[in-house]
Amino acid sequence: MVPEPADPVVTRLCRLCERAVISLPASGAGLSVVARDNQFSLLAAADPASERLEELQLVLGEGPCIDAAAARRPVLIADLGLDGPTRWPGYADAVLAAGIRAIFAFPLQVGAARLGVLDLFRAEPGSLSGPELGRAFDLADEAVTILLNDQVRGGDDWSSGEATAGPVELFQAQGMVMIQAGGTLAEAMALIRAHAYAENRRLIDVARDIIGRDLRFDRD
Repeated sequence: MVPEPADPVVTRLCRLCERAVISLPASGAGLSVVARDNQFSLLAAADPASERLEELQLVLGEGPCIDAAAARRPVLIADLGLDGPTRWPGYADAVLAAGIRAIFAFPLQVGAARLGVLDLFRAEPGSLSGPELGRAFDLADEAVTILLNDQVRGGDDWSSGEATAGPVELFQAQGMVMIQAGGTLAEAMALIRAHAYAENRRLIDVARDIIGRDLRFDRD
């Protein structure tokens, strides 16, 4: 189990991921949101291993989560060893090495609004049954409700069709890098991701270094 987050919405989503692992044949679960400029940020995970698998997609910019959000439909990979290496070579190699053999990604959306993706990770290959798919869709709907209820209580404005959520530190770091490098928010996130990948570090740890001014991304 991941440490209890301070944000009650993140807490509820972490518990939803934990229930997904318990109620479905899954070894892990994670949830990412689509932020402004179509960038992603990790919001919740069932455990540290799931958090790393989920975050790796955001660092590499490839994986079922990315594709499910772009296509607005589930990406169901029953055997990652067969389908993964050609679709997501970098991500598939890392996930297979971590012992994961199947991934199921379910987009979180309301009409044209893309909120994020719920990912299920499994150590054994194989498809989800009809009832299991139904349960996964129910959990995805519940995640949408949690996110929308938070928005109604005064969270970010998603009426434009995009969502903004995730660790406050990551977005603060993104804004600082945007100013330092003189680019856009999307370019700032790309710089943060590239540094995390090159140094094999978690995004949130890189963000904290940026906020603490131990790391800068100046124009030169």
